[in-house]
Amino acid sequence: LLMIFAVGCTGGYYPKPYGHFRVDLPDHDYNKVDMLLPYSFDLSTYAHITMKQGEKEKYWIDIVYPALNATIHCSYIPVRADLYDLSEDARRSVYKHLIRADDIRESVFSNPENKAYGILYELAGNAASVAQFVLTDSTNHFFRGALYFNHVPDKDSIAPMADYIKKDIIRLMESFNWK
Repeated sequence: LLMIFAVGCTGGYYPKPYGHFRVDLPDHDYNKVDMLLPYSFDLSTYAHITMKQGEKEKYWIDIVYPALNATIHCSYIPVRADLYDLSEDARRSVYKHLIRADDIRESVFSNPENKAYGILYELAGNAASVAQFVLTDSTNHFFRGALYFNHVPDKDSIAPMADYIKKDIIRLMESFNWK
């Protein structure tokens, strides 16, 4: 018996790697959002919209994904000969995350038919925001969105959910229409 213990206990202990819960995500499905807003777009059936209140926040919305504990905070600002300032403010807001982000990828978006032009910023790493975007018609409207998860950032645990919502953001940008 002593011989079995001596031979059987020679291997070292190896801890199991840290794991994350599996998240089953539904197929992408969309409905047109056409509320009393100066814009419309396709919204995932997995999300819902909450309106923000306040005079300065007129037409601001939150796109909430309750099951994923995530929100896309969206703001709308009429352009009053300040498109450059609005664009630079949005860009500065994105690049503030560079302290924690490993990389920021920019994808230019253009839809001349709907007069919607913009940029999708994808942030890699443990940044507070995983994706941000801006849309404008260059003359009258400016729309900005930022995706946040309601917990401490961990790129490995939120990666499947972030990729899922990024596809929804791309669909939102492609279907965006000014009224």
